[in-house]
Amino acid sequence: MDKFAPACPHVAVLGDAADLTRYNGRGQDLTDMVLDGRITGVGGSCKAGEKNTTVLASVAPHFDLLRGPAAPGPTAKFSYSVWVLDGDRVLDRQSYPVTVEFTRNIDKLSLLGDPVNLVLPVTPAKSAAAYTVWFGFELTPDELALNRRRGPR
Repeated sequence: MDKFAPACPHVAVLGDAADLTRYNGRGQDLTDMVLDGRITGVGGSCKAGEKNTTVLASVAPHFDLLRGPAAPGPTAKFSYSVWVLDGDRVLDRQSYPVTVEFTRNIDKLSLLGDPVNLVLPVTPAKSAAAYTVWFGFELTPDELALNRRRGPR
Protein backbone atom coordinates (compact mmCIF):
# COMPACT_ATOMS: atom_id res chain seq x y z
CA MET A 1 0.00 0.00 0.00
CA ASP A 2 1.35 3.43 -0.93
CA LYS A 3 1.71 5.97 1.86
CA PHE A 4 1.89 9.72 1.63
CA ALA A 5 5.10 11.36 2.77
CA PRO A 6 4.77 12.81 6.28
CA ALA A 7 4.49 16.53 6.91
CA CYS A 8 7.83 18.34 6.99
CA PRO A 9 8.97 21.05 9.38
CA HIS A 10 8.78 24.68 8.32
CA VAL A 11 12.24 25.63 7.00
CA ALA A 12 13.43 29.23 6.79
CA VAL A 13 16.51 31.42 6.52
CA LEU A 14 17.06 33.84 9.40
CA GLY A 15 16.84 37.31 7.82
CA ASP A 16 19.68 38.95 9.77
CA ALA A 17 21.95 35.96 9.06
CA ALA A 18 21.05 35.30 5.41
CA ASP A 19 24.01 37.32 4.12
CA LEU A 20 27.73 37.27 4.85
CA THR A 21 30.12 40.01 3.80
CA ARG A 22 33.59 39.43 5.19
CA TYR A 23 36.34 42.06 4.98
CA ASN A 24 40.09 41.91 5.56
CA GLY A 25 40.01 44.28 8.55
CA ARG A 26 41.53 47.31 6.81
CA GLY A 27 38.25 48.85 5.70
CA GLN A 28 34.83 48.13 4.28
CA ASP A 29 34.94 49.02 0.63
CA LEU A 30 34.98 46.65 -2.31
CA THR A 31 38.79 46.39 -2.38
CA ASP A 32 38.74 45.13 1.24
CA MET A 33 36.14 42.40 0.67
CA VAL A 34 37.31 38.82 1.16
CA LEU A 35 34.02 36.95 0.69
CA ASP A 36 30.39 37.78 0.01
CA GLY A 37 27.74 35.12 0.42
CA ARG A 38 24.03 34.61 0.57
CA ILE A 39 21.86 31.70 1.63
CA THR A 40 19.43 31.65 -1.28
CA GLY A 41 17.20 28.83 -0.12
CA VAL A 42 16.92 25.47 1.55
CA GLY A 43 15.78 22.23 -0.06
CA GLY A 44 14.92 18.95 1.52
CA SER A 45 12.67 16.00 2.05
CA CYS A 46 11.01 14.03 4.82
CA LYS A 47 10.15 10.41 5.45
CA ALA A 48 8.54 8.49 8.26
CA GLY A 49 10.89 7.24 10.94
CA GLU A 50 10.70 4.29 13.24
CA LYS A 51 7.17 3.16 14.20
CA ASN A 52 5.76 6.54 13.08
CA THR A 53 7.13 8.19 16.24
CA THR A 54 9.68 10.24 14.32
CA VAL A 55 10.07 12.04 11.03
CA LEU A 56 13.45 11.97 9.33
CA ALA A 57 14.10 15.29 7.62
CA SER A 58 17.05 15.92 5.33
CA VAL A 59 17.62 19.60 4.51
CA ALA A 60 20.44 21.37 2.67
CA PRO A 61 21.16 25.08 2.18
CA HIS A 62 21.90 26.71 -1.18
CA PHE A 63 24.65 29.35 -1.22
CA ASP A 64 25.70 31.98 -3.74
CA LEU A 65 29.30 33.01 -3.07
CA LEU A 66 31.59 35.70 -4.46
CA ARG A 67 35.31 35.77 -3.78
CA GLY A 68 36.35 39.35 -3.10
CA PRO A 69 39.42 41.21 -4.38
CA ALA A 70 41.08 40.96 -0.94
CA ALA A 71 40.79 37.17 -0.74
CA PRO A 72 44.22 35.80 0.17
CA GLY A 73 43.84 32.73 -2.06
CA PRO A 74 41.40 30.41 -3.79
CA THR A 75 40.05 28.87 -0.55
CA ALA A 76 37.25 30.44 1.48
CA LYS A 77 35.92 29.25 4.83
CA PHE A 78 32.72 30.09 6.65
CA SER A 79 30.24 28.43 8.98
CA TYR A 80 26.49 28.36 9.21
CA SER A 81 24.14 27.24 11.96
CA VAL A 82 20.95 25.24 11.98
CA TRP A 83 18.42 25.71 14.77
CA VAL A 84 15.46 23.41 15.44
CA LEU A 85 12.60 25.06 17.31
CA ASP A 86 9.40 23.76 18.81
CA GLY A 87 7.38 26.97 19.06
CA ASP A 88 9.73 29.45 20.76
CA ARG A 89 11.82 26.74 22.40
CA VAL A 90 15.20 25.91 20.82
CA LEU A 91 15.59 22.12 20.81
CA ASP A 92 18.93 21.96 19.03
CA ARG A 93 21.58 24.15 17.40
CA GLN A 94 24.45 22.82 15.34
CA SER A 95 27.30 24.57 13.56
CA TYR A 96 28.52 23.45 10.13
CA PRO A 97 31.88 24.61 8.77
CA VAL A 98 32.25 24.95 5.00
CA THR A 99 35.43 25.20 2.94
CA VAL A 100 35.10 26.10 -0.73
CA GLU A 101 37.72 26.22 -3.43
CA PHE A 102 37.34 28.81 -6.19
CA THR A 103 38.93 27.55 -9.39
CA ARG A 104 41.25 29.71 -11.43
CA ASN A 105 39.58 32.79 -12.95
CA ILE A 106 36.24 31.95 -11.28
CA ASP A 107 35.11 34.32 -8.53
CA LYS A 108 31.41 33.33 -8.32
CA LEU A 109 29.86 30.02 -7.51
CA SER A 110 26.63 28.47 -6.38
CA LEU A 111 26.90 25.66 -3.88
CA LEU A 112 24.54 23.14 -2.37
CA GLY A 113 25.58 22.45 1.22
CA ASP A 114 25.84 18.95 2.64
CA PRO A 115 22.52 17.55 3.85
CA VAL A 116 21.66 18.12 7.48
CA ASN A 117 19.76 15.11 8.82
CA LEU A 118 17.21 15.72 11.58
CA VAL A 119 15.14 13.31 13.64
CA LEU A 120 11.94 14.98 14.83
CA PRO A 121 9.65 13.34 17.40
CA VAL A 122 6.00 13.19 16.32
CA THR A 123 2.73 11.94 17.75
CA PRO A 124 -0.75 11.55 16.27
CA ALA A 125 -1.49 15.03 17.69
CA LYS A 126 1.82 16.67 16.64
CA SER A 127 3.30 16.39 13.16
CA ALA A 128 6.72 17.56 12.02
CA ALA A 129 4.98 20.70 10.70
CA ALA A 130 4.94 21.91 14.32
CA TYR A 131 8.73 22.43 14.16
CA THR A 132 10.71 25.23 12.54
CA VAL A 133 14.23 24.76 11.19
CA TRP A 134 16.22 27.98 10.81
CA PHE A 135 19.40 28.41 8.76
CA GLY A 136 21.86 31.30 9.05
CA PHE A 137 25.50 32.24 8.61
CA GLU A 138 27.59 32.44 11.76
CA LEU A 139 28.50 36.11 11.84
CA THR A 140 30.84 38.29 13.85
CA PRO A 141 29.20 41.24 15.66
CA ASP A 142 30.49 43.57 12.91
CA GLU A 143 29.09 41.35 10.13
CA LEU A 144 25.71 41.19 11.88
CA ALA A 145 25.69 44.97 12.36
CA LEU A 146 26.41 45.45 8.64
CA ASN A 147 23.49 43.18 7.71
CA ARG A 148 21.17 45.10 10.01
CA ARG A 149 22.33 48.48 8.64
CA ARG A 150 21.87 47.62 4.99
CA GLY A 151 18.77 45.45 5.42
CA PRO A 152 17.80 42.48 3.26
CA ARG A 153 19.42 42.29 -0.16
